[in-house]
Amino acid sequence: MKAVDYLLCGGFAVALPIGQLLFKWAALYQAQIAGPMPWKLLKNFPLMGAFGWYGLTALVWFYILTRTPLSTAYAFSILGSALVPLMAWVIFKEPASWKFAVGYGLMLAGFLVILQARPS
Repeated sequence: MKAVDYLLCGGFAVALPIGQLLFKWAALYQAQIAGPMPWKLLKNFPLMGAFGWYGLTALVWFYILTRTPLSTAYAFSILGSALVPLMAWVIFKEPASWKFAVGYGLMLAGFLVILQARPS
């Protein structure tokens, strides 16, 4: 992989938890909207933003896959998965424990092992 491929994959890994934060924000916003469900969905602008964000990240993912093997690129999703609970803890004040930290530390160790095993 070239340096630009690492940057693209790393950017995608950060884009995934941002999408999750947008969906969480939309869920919290949904509770503040009155009316029937179809109306609430149409008025939920954070939800529309989350859908748009995922559409853009899907296009980036497609571009990444034109340059990088799926088995290597997908390993970067581990990084994104590790960021979600951290961001939820910081932004939404959701509870976290040392067990989360250990579990995600193991995931990150697995990510490093995968990168070392990637084909040249």
